[in-house]
Amino acid sequence: KVFQAVVSCIGSDGTIYIIPKSFETALTQLMAEIQNTFKGLGLLIPYCWKKGEACVVRGSDTMWYRARIVEVSSSTLQVQYIDHGYIESIPQCHLYPTTFYTSIPPFCIPCQLYKTVPIGNFWQQDAVDYLQELLKNEEVEIHVEELPDNPWGKLSISLYFGGMSLSSFMAYQKYCVAEDCQDIQKLGVFEGDLSPSYLLQPLPVPGETFPVTVTHLVSPKEAYICLGSSGNLTKHSATERAASHDSENLTKALKWCNKIVKTLPHLTNFKKELPCLAEYVDGLWYRAKLLSVAQLVPVQILVQFVDYGTYLVAPTSRLRHIPCHLLKYPVQAVRVLLAGFRPASDDKNVERIPYSPEWSLKALWTMVDCVEGKRLSASILTVSPEVTISLYGDDKNLVHLKLIEMGLAELDE
Repeated sequence: KVFQAVVSCIGSDGTIYIIPKSFETALTQLMAEIQNTFKGLGLLIPYCWKKGEACVVRGSDTMWYRARIVEVSSSTLQVQYIDHGYIESIPQCHLYPTTFYTSIPPFCIPCQLYKTVPIGNFWQQDAVDYLQELLKNEEVEIHVEELPDNPWGKLSISLYFGGMSLSSFMAYQKYCVAEDCQDIQKLGVFEGDLSPSYLLQPLPVPGETFPVTVTHLVSPKEAYICLGSSGNLTKHSATERAASHDSENLTKALKWCNKIVKTLPHLTNFKKELPCLAEYVDGLWYRAKLLSVAQLVPVQILVQFVDYGTYLVAPTSRLRHIPCHLLKYPVQAVRVLLAGFRPASDDKNVERIPYSPEWSLKALWTMVDCVEGKRLSASILTVSPEVTISLYGDDKNLVHLKLIEMGLAELDE
């Protein structure tokens, strides 16, 4: 069985506690009911607590939670929050014994990684800390491999985050040995000789109007666009729905990659068009490809962020190997030429675009104002030799009409 779940915590012994997404509504309803039933402080009179006894606990957030007694000492009690898995030492005044809700099974499931043996036969503290930092409160994909021998035992699972196997990843980090590690190659973090490439984005059929966002303008005539979605997806083509689905999954996969990026090796091969991960000025890592060596001492590489079209000159310290599973998502940004206009022959503005001097800088900034943050739509005119489109603003008029009005461009039939 395969399902989505949220990791609620990692036990000190490496047990992974998960809450299936399908349980979330019922858990929320139960929590609301518990809050209505229990008010104020815990039990203030002496009480003889017993190990394994059911209770409710007033957490640090002042909410009441179902729990059970794990250890009894003179001043504090060690309890386990049965719907979340974590264990905590609590003063007795924050507990209340109860037989309410004991017939409802715990919502979190204790799990262990299938056919995975930690180094030394138990999870070291640094491995537990790493798992907690990586997984806590994150949504993951669970593959059930083996049921426990008893109902209170641990479920044996394969866990996938952002398309990666946790067992394989932890084995790569030398925290454990995974018996079934065939998908280690899929991580791609170990490859140096292969030359993978990105998939291209499927385009809507010519003549069909579809929503887009402009992610980068090279000149008023040349842009990078992403297939967008507005409103109800069912009204859009299969191409648009697929693009939206890919974009959502890519965003999730990149979020995970940013969490583990320090474990990915730095790039040592600087072959042109080679896919990689590159760190942008916002400190986050994105999919990119190498274009050229911009400077030799110190080495600076010109890269292009393939999902946006933007460029960056980066030192090698900001380039890392890309996990192979990130290559299955098509490139999000598509290079296009805008049809219907050309540079004005009488544009007297002196400041020109250095790499495209037929256009003035004023024309470029005017076009930026026309497309930035706007709900745009496009229609493909030709796909060869280059993708050419008509681009419309949120008022359904061609965006370049503004440039023509200002004398920065002229109509080109």
